[in-house]
Amino acid sequence: MVKLTDVNSKLLKAHYAVRGKIVNRAQELEGKGRKIIYCNIGNPQALKQKPLTFVRQVLSLLEYPALMDSPEAARLFPADAVKRARAILAHNPSGTGAYTQSAGIPFIRKAIADFIHHRDGIPADMNRVLLTDGASKGVQAAFTLLTNKPNDGYMIPIPQYPLYSATIELYGARQINYFLDENAGWQLNEKELNASHEAAKKNGINPVAIAVINPGNPTGALLSHENIEMVVRFARKHGLAILADEVYQENVYAAGKKFVSFAKVMHDMGETETTLFSFHSVSKGFLGECGHRGGYMEVRNMSDEVYAELVKLQSIGLCSNVDGQIVTYLMVAPPVKGDESYELYVKERDGILGDLKEKAGILGKGLSAIPGMHIDIPQGAMYAFVRFDLPHQAGADPAALDNDYCMSLLEETGICVVPGSGFGQAPGTLHFRTTFLPPKDDIKELVEKMRVFHTAYAAGLAKK
Repeated sequence: MVKLTDVNSKLLKAHYAVRGKIVNRAQELEGKGRKIIYCNIGNPQALKQKPLTFVRQVLSLLEYPALMDSPEAARLFPADAVKRARAILAHNPSGTGAYTQSAGIPFIRKAIADFIHHRDGIPADMNRVLLTDGASKGVQAAFTLLTNKPNDGYMIPIPQYPLYSATIELYGARQINYFLDENAGWQLNEKELNASHEAAKKNGINPVAIAVINPGNPTGALLSHENIEMVVRFARKHGLAILADEVYQENVYAAGKKFVSFAKVMHDMGETETTLFSFHSVSKGFLGECGHRGGYMEVRNMSDEVYAELVKLQSIGLCSNVDGQIVTYLMVAPPVKGDESYELYVKERDGILGDLKEKAGILGKGLSAIPGMHIDIPQGAMYAFVRFDLPHQAGADPAALDNDYCMSLLEETGICVVPGSGFGQAPGTLHFRTTFLPPKDDIKELVEKMRVFHTAYAAGLAKK
């Protein structure tokens, strides 16, 4: 029998905070009949977000093509959904049950390149696009490609999404923290980047890339054009690749704000030396198709020889799942005006995004009104990284404090959030990450329960 001491030490050291002991306890309580408000992970459809009708119609037809020729087809499916499914089968006659090209089905990669071109007004090459099983697999592929020596390191934001810290640990690389500036809306700070890079070099670490999440997870912040320019200049100065996690690009709620891609900024700057990996996913935005594990990685400023190695890496896994590829295609090439499905698609899309914007406001305003809690209304993504104050406890471990707080919150209120220590936080601060994905009534309930809980919890500690 394999013992724990036989397990890969890198796996033992890796942690993934959004699924851990607090979530396990939440599931135990739910099994005993407790109502749990799950705010621990960005899993929209598990929290009652409905899938887009057009996406599921096309998938249904492709999984069972006989439906297209049945007498019921015209009653069950709009004509453009049937037309789209037939066109997909014409491009990929093997259907959804066969392997595809390792990089992904060519017409889908072409559609992604067209999507990038129309989004940013810049050229995009389908031969630098890889279909992946969600953005996570794209990130892991980039790490596999770039990690060459034991002292190779990755600059990651603090707070960060634990995919990055866990993957660094699994791959035997070195983690280089740079702190986001909470007082400046979680923007990146050039002085902090330089200090982080310099400290890594002094410690014998060789920085090879910088990861940036925009819009931010867990912060919900949106980076400005100027901030992205600064990151690009910094990466060029130090010979770093850029990993741009842009899976929340559709989730922008702040008035007057808009998503700007790293590819767009680099093109505008005329940057041709810095390698860019950018990632997108069907799991977020307004699709919320997490279970279909679809996404893509676009690569810029990479030689043919190196890119061939990336494609070889993809071929070791044969290809990404075909349904995920198709959902990715439908994300970048949705119905257009004049299609029978267009009006319903727009109604569903705008309804989901509008609901998220409203819930972000309810959460931000509600929690910031609680004495001892600090949060701006999230500008984007699906999360808030809430700072909270507790009476001073000399010598207390911050990770123990926020874990105890979040576990007590769960036990007493049924609210499941993730301790800030799972994402990283500035010394001397305490946070938790919450989504605002649950239904609106649950978000309102969360705010009220949090007010009562936090007041009582802080008062209890003050008496000790």
